[in-house]
Amino acid sequence: MLIRTAIVEDDSEIAALTVSILNLYADIYCTGVFKNAEDFIASLATEQPEVVLMDIGLPAQNGIACVAQVHAQLPDIEFIMFTNHSDSEKVFEALKVGATGYVLKGGTPENLANAIREVKAGGSPMTRSISRLVAHSFQETTPKYPELEQLTRQECDILRGLDMGWSYKEIAANKFISEHTVRSHIRNIYEKLQVHSRTDAVNKWHGRS
Repeated sequence: MLIRTAIVEDDSEIAALTVSILNLYADIYCTGVFKNAEDFIASLATEQPEVVLMDIGLPAQNGIACVAQVHAQLPDIEFIMFTNHSDSEKVFEALKVGATGYVLKGGTPENLANAIREVKAGGSPMTRSISRLVAHSFQETTPKYPELEQLTRQECDILRGLDMGWSYKEIAANKFISEHTVRSHIRNIYEKLQVHSRTDAVNKWHGRS
């Protein structure tokens, strides 16, 4: 069965090369190539990809924010972060918001094809450095700020949106709630975390204050 795969990449040469690589494999079908997150999101209703190769450094909305938005609405889509360099922190952020794996640009065609097959089969292709970050995150059993555990899942999602720089309007649209409800949740977040600003809340979320 064909694995329907989309590419979100703003470099036209890399995008064209990636399409040519995918065309080498009879079990992988490229549903579309998109230069930005906004065009990709607009195409989802018709393209319906199963796997997405997602660049991180996109114009306007970046790849991490795009993964977070789409994963919240369509959790069955598998995302592989597709980037030029091993930026462990950024890739780890993408994994936390819903990406499944990670692959370097410029690798062998077979590595790319195998990564797509692996995520489709339920695996998580990633480098050793990323695997170590994931392992360490699970080893941190004692949170620096226990009050973070008081947050509901909805509040965590909204705080994640604040962390990515989304406006209240963007968070509301992403969560399918009103801006008034977003503001109410944020007041609750501030109260639970004992902070008074977006910056303080995000810093505590990352354990920086």
